[in-house]
Amino acid sequence: MFVGHALLAFALAALLADRLGWPAERALALGAVAGAFAALPDVDMAYAAIAIDFGSLTAESLTRPSTLWDATREVHRAVTHSLVVSVLAGGAFGLWAVAWDRRPAVRAAGSLLAVGVLAAIVGVGSAQNGTLGLVVLGTFAVGGLVVTTLGRLRTDLSGRAVAAAAVLGLCSHPWGDLVTGEPPRLLYPFDVRVLDGRVLLHGDPTVHLLGAFALELAVVWLAAVAVATVTGRSWRDAIDPRAAAGLAYGVAAVLMVPPTLEVSYHFVFSILAVGVVCGGASLTTGSARPIPRPSASRRRLSAAAPSAFGGTFSALAGITAALVGYAAVYLADEALSAVLVGLFSI
Repeated sequence: MFVGHALLAFALAALLADRLGWPAERALALGAVAGAFAALPDVDMAYAAIAIDFGSLTAESLTRPSTLWDATREVHRAVTHSLVVSVLAGGAFGLWAVAWDRRPAVRAAGSLLAVGVLAAIVGVGSAQNGTLGLVVLGTFAVGGLVVTTLGRLRTDLSGRAVAAAAVLGLCSHPWGDLVTGEPPRLLYPFDVRVLDGRVLLHGDPTVHLLGAFALELAVVWLAAVAVATVTGRSWRDAIDPRAAAGLAYGVAAVLMVPPTLEVSYHFVFSILAVGVVCGGASLTTGSARPIPRPSASRRRLSAAAPSAFGGTFSALAGITAALVGYAAVYLADEALSAVLVGLFSI
């Protein structure tokens, strides 16, 4: 969900800004800043640089994803995925952003207060988790200040807008992790467990994986539709009908090992390849389709090249068709197997 976190916050912020009548450029800028903050909690993966015993690594261990995940199991989705930390840190980042426009004395005081709040958060993390808390929350605090500063320097967003993006992005992050692994510690540093385990979408691990992938894909769709909406373009007209060929991916359900959350790379990479093929097909000569220009009644960005726009949505449509095809064949195969087992057991 690394990308999904950022795209969800981007879509929510951009669509909200568009709903409020913001110009397209500012709406997309707000979405980008919110997306950057939404990705920030995953800096806890940086702890792997300390936790991994590089001296014991072998060529075989470098090919196993568990090498990274096992090294960060103690910290990932813990200290930086807390709603308590998100609200306090988001407020501190917001204060840093708002103080930017004030006179020098007020700006200095606001900046010092923001740094003080962040230092207190890092101090609590260090007291509770030692080096782990110090490294992870320290990186988190510095990263947030960098994102905040870039948000003020590189966009025309106000301090309040950047502050809102910070809180929205940080608080939206934990919810995307509920179905993909160890649940986040939502109330850290308090020793209160809101969830004891991941939210189970289905008892069959493969169906659960397909559901989790569908949620991730839905978030990508939401972000893409948000861009189309904000820029005033029709995404439905941009999809190449040939993307329906992705349904043929369903045959993979009987040809490869069923994927699970623990082993899913063969499924993810192959289904994404279907999207690349479908998106690429829409870029071929003669496949470009006219896309309506933005409405003249609103200030909008000029439309991007139809081929690139259509290629993106055709790729998403191809992946969606592939997922539907795979799920249909897998479920049919499982149902048939259950029927046959029942018949032979009589």
